[in-house]
Amino acid sequence: MSDDEDSEEEEEPAVELGEGDPVAGAPVARVASRLTWGIEKNTVVDREGDVEIRTPDGPRELADVLADVDLTYFQSRQEFTGAVRDVIGDGPVPTES
Repeated sequence: MSDDEDSEEEEEPAVELGEGDPVAGAPVARVASRLTWGIEKNTVVDREGDVEIRTPDGPRELADVLADVDLTYFQSRQEFTGAVRDVIGDGPVPTES
């Protein structure tokens, strides 16, 4: 395969984006990417607590979600996102109409 063929494939989107309704809230992964690990739950609330995250039940403030998490310290991004997903659940996120 030539370099020209590689660059053409990279330019094409992996998933075609449509004209669908927007989704309210930020993905948990986006919030997690802005933090440095390990981190205390109180520090997360201070820095990102007012951010609305996407949940299957609609957007919720991260501070409200973390109030239901028993951990006081997150050693890793995976531990944080797992704890948040344990509270919010897994499933489709509703769109704004």
